[in-house]
Amino acid sequence: MSEPQVISLGCRLNISESEQIGAILAQERDLVVINSCAVTSEAVRQTRQAIRRARRANPDARLLVTGCAADIERDQLAAMPEVDGLVANTAKLDARAWNVPADVPPAPQNRTRAFIAVQNGCDHACTFCVIPQGRGRSRSLSIEQVQHEVQRHISHGAPEIVLTGVDVTSWGHDLPGRPPLGQLVAALLDTFPQLERLRMSSLDGIEIDPLLFDLFAHEQRLMPHLHLSLQHGHDLILKRMKRRHLRADALDLVARLRQHRPDLALGADLIAGFPTETERHHAANLAIIRELQIVHCHVFPYSPRPDTPAARMPQLDRATIKRRAAELRETAREVRDHWLTSLIGSPHSVLAERDGTGYTPHFARCSLPDGTVPGTIVTVTPSKHENGLLE
Repeated sequence: MSEPQVISLGCRLNISESEQIGAILAQERDLVVINSCAVTSEAVRQTRQAIRRARRANPDARLLVTGCAADIERDQLAAMPEVDGLVANTAKLDARAWNVPADVPPAPQNRTRAFIAVQNGCDHACTFCVIPQGRGRSRSLSIEQVQHEVQRHISHGAPEIVLTGVDVTSWGHDLPGRPPLGQLVAALLDTFPQLERLRMSSLDGIEIDPLLFDLFAHEQRLMPHLHLSLQHGHDLILKRMKRRHLRADALDLVARLRQHRPDLALGADLIAGFPTETERHHAANLAIIRELQIVHCHVFPYSPRPDTPAARMPQLDRATIKRRAAELRETAREVRDHWLTSLIGSPHSVLAERDGTGYTPHFARCSLPDGTVPGTIVTVTPSKHENGLLE
């Protein structure tokens, strides 16, 4: 190999950061970077697996690891013979951490969707979460900095911008005047009338401010796709997770939004088998998938993470956790299949990706005719769906 290779694991924020790392290291040669994830023990296992796979494929390259696992699992990863070095997660966007010149501004790659990290870190203390250990305190880009990033990506042809972060709805809490996230979104839509699609990554529903709510309800360029950091469907478990919302808060938020925008597609994160979870608690977790009509459901089997309060709570056995996760995924699949069926026979604007598929505004994935140019938005009327894909 000669060109640097950046392998990204985990969240959309890592995708955005991996693009920036790749630009910083564009002049390097024979280098592989693993931008790791540590949100669950499975994510750490996949990080180690990616390191071994990358070393086998590039036996003579220098292999460096950054990302959350590079901080949270530092000793474990440093001991791997495949690893040549670690770069702290908080320093990975600083050219000096990679020993390369810092005076060359990285140019964005030509992408169909551009991920912009408007916020990083987290000030909350959810009992299951290890990410603040790897990301630090919440910190925000200014509106002007985000506008600059959006302009760069639009100039490189990106028709869709995705705003991402660790805790996106805490954007602005550390800025003068503590502006709400809705102010940032409104500023981007006003400044860039040529921006065709603006999409939000995972949001904490309890912190969706009135302006952001109004934009979701009425602004057609803000995609009708809301992904909630929900985590569970039972109030007692939510309290033990130290979440700031209750079940009723999520139900009320989604109901009010769908009064204005009935086509809103909902995604959510749900944890299966949290410590002390009973079958009754699990039943509430299953039920909320149907009650909210969650069509983009990310199910995480609980795994204890180092130095978190939940790791000291009474644990469930792994077989129970695995079974409950499978039941959540099956319920989510049934809800998603019903939703995909409802999209058949109607025209949808689809943003073409590079793999022959694309995404509707609701983030439904759709196959496209051969020769569809990546980055273009085409109208497609699906006639069926199979394995989660509209065709």
